[in-house]
Amino acid sequence: MFAWFQRLLPKRGNFFELFDAHAAVTLRAAEATTRLFAGDTNPEKIIAEVKDLEHQADEITRTVLQTVRITFLTPFDRSAISDLIGSMDDAIDAMDAALTAVSLYGVRSFTPDMHQMASSMTEAAAVTVEAMQLLRDVARNGPRIHQLTERLVQLEGEADAMHERGLKRLFEHYHGGDAMQFVVEREIYKHLEKISDAFEDVANEIDGIVIDHA
Repeated sequence: MFAWFQRLLPKRGNFFELFDAHAAVTLRAAEATTRLFAGDTNPEKIIAEVKDLEHQADEITRTVLQTVRITFLTPFDRSAISDLIGSMDDAIDAMDAALTAVSLYGVRSFTPDMHQMASSMTEAAAVTVEAMQLLRDVARNGPRIHQLTERLVQLEGEADAMHERGLKRLFEHYHGGDAMQFVVEREIYKHLEKISDAFEDVANEIDGIVIDHA
C-alpha cells in the first residue's frame, strides 16, 4: 500500500466502543424478550421494542464493517472483527425472529421451559457484555475471558436440554390433540434454541481472538 494512501486512512477505529454498544443493545433486547416469555401483559410493545433494538444493532454492525475496511491499524485481524460482530448480530436477529413468530402466531402463553430458555439467553447477553469490555487487553484478561466463553458454551448446553425437555412435554401434552398448537409451540422452541446457538458462536469467535492475541 502506498504511504500517501496509508496516511489517508484512520489510524485506529473505535471498535471496542462499537462492540460495547452492540452488546449493550443486545442485552436490552434479551431482557425485553425475557419479560415477554415471563408473561408480560403488553407483548406487542415488547415486540416493537426488540424490533427497534435490532435495527440499532444492525446500524452498529454496518459501522463496524465500514470502519474495518478503512482503518489502517485494527486491534485484531480484520476477518476476526467482522466475524465477531456478525455472530453478535446473529444473536439479536434470532431474538427478533423469535418475537416475530410470537406475533405472527398470536402466542400469548408460554411454557416454563420457554421462560427458562429466555432467562438463559439474558445471562448469555450479560456475559457477552463483560467479555466485550475485557477485549481491550486480551493478554491480561485472557483467563477471565476464557471463563466467560466457557459459561456461554455451558448456557447453550443447558438451553439444549431445556429444548429437548420442552419438546417432550409438548408431545405428551398435545398427543392426540391440537396438532396445530404443537407445531406453533415447537416453532417457538426452535427460535429460542437458535438464540442460544448464536451466543455459542459468539463464544467461539472470542476464543479465536484470545488464541491469536493472548
